[in-house]
Amino acid sequence: MDLTVDLPSLYLISDRSQAGRRPLLEALELALEGGVRLIQLREKDLSGREMLELAAQVRGLTARYGARLLINDRIDIAIAVDADGVHLPASSFNPIDARRLVGRDKILGVSAHSEEDVVRAEREGADFVTFSPIYNTPSKAGYGEPQGLDRLEEVCRKVNIPVYALGGIKLEKVKDAVGRGASGVAMISAILGAEDVKEETLKLLESLNEV
Repeated sequence: MDLTVDLPSLYLISDRSQAGRRPLLEALELALEGGVRLIQLREKDLSGREMLELAAQVRGLTARYGARLLINDRIDIAIAVDADGVHLPASSFNPIDARRLVGRDKILGVSAHSEEDVVRAEREGADFVTFSPIYNTPSKAGYGEPQGLDRLEEVCRKVNIPVYALGGIKLEKVKDAVGRGASGVAMISAILGAEDVKEETLKLLESLNEV
């Protein structure tokens, strides 16, 4: 994709189990009201039918706020709801093959957990990567020890595509991640699990804008 328009610095990844008592759509709308403009719909436990129905609802929601929607892994669903792109887990499609399916005008993100992952993703045509886990976080425990800020800085220097820091990023750590070269931060619980989702989103964006 021609990314002449920069991607937002804040990337929200959905997980309805992190939204507390709020329905996911309510939490996402509060985040959108706070300024989120890039969302990945990532609800791995849903059936294809359930995911398609939810994706259509989220697509309508993001369209109202002028936000971009990426679908995790499910290229068929991304095409069906005319999402803005897909986000590929590390074990998913080769980005080259995914690009042939989604087309040149869609955003293609890739999850990376090593320097090799990051470099390969760029070489194979990814528009951006998430690099994780930066800090300890239950959602990324299966990917090994935290990468830390030094390694984040190293991988950011290796590629020209945007790198989003992911994993254990909280408000007080946003500036550290961006200060080490990350183009932005990707978050799940820090936003969806906040007591006031909209206010927390506003604070995160304010912090990002200060860097």
